[in-house]
Parts: sequence; structure tokens; C-alpha cells
Amino acid sequence: MDDSRPIFIQIAEKVENDIIEGALPEEEQIPSINEFAAFYRINPATALKGVNRLVDDGIVAKRRGIGMFVTKGARNRLVKRRQERFAAEYVQPLIIEARKLGISIDDLAGMLRAERIEA
Repeated sequence: MDDSRPIFIQIAEKVENDIIEGALPEEEQIPSINEFAAFYRINPATALKGVNRLVDDGIVAKRRGIGMFVTKGARNRLVKRRQERFAAEYVQPLIIEARKLGISIDDLAGMLRAERIEA
């Protein structure tokens, strides 16, 4: 866990990442609140807060008496949300800086293609 950010947010992000990466497929049960609490050595209320965030977002659904499950379409919603955030946080500032430096979009795209080849 990263001490610079709230633990409940990190719990939610961990589940989101597992869904995006396919480790938690749609309609699959996620770990219980007690499992999160024991694994991360945190208060169950903190784990619950993180999971409830996912419930509020429609990523996870509660099935009374059974547990919490990844909803249908959760992966696509998460990917779309992350793509939008990526565009706002990285692509737009990149384009703004490129324009300041007189770099065209075509030149910028060429730089990205070259970087991908080198990576």
C-alpha cells in the first residue's frame, strides 16, 4: 500500500486493475471484505469503503448472502473511463506543449511511433 493515498482508493483501484487485466472476469466473485482486510492488514471498514466505491460506480454488485461480483460490462466501462482520463491527463497536455514548441501533430505522432519501436 502507498502511504500517500487513501487505502480505500487503493483497494478500489486494485480491483479495477484486476478487472481490466482479466484477473477478475465479469460475473466473477471478488474477494470478501474480510479477505481484503486480512490480506492488507487493514480495518474491514476501510476495505468496505473501497468496495462500496465500486458498487456505487456499478462495477461490482452485491448479491445478498453470497458476496460481491463483477458486473457485466464492467471492464468496458473501466477501460473507457481510463481512456478518457488518459486523454485529459496526458494527451491534452502533451498536445498543448507540442504546440508551444512548434511541433505538429504529425511530427508528434512520428515521435510516438519511433518511441514505440525503441521501447
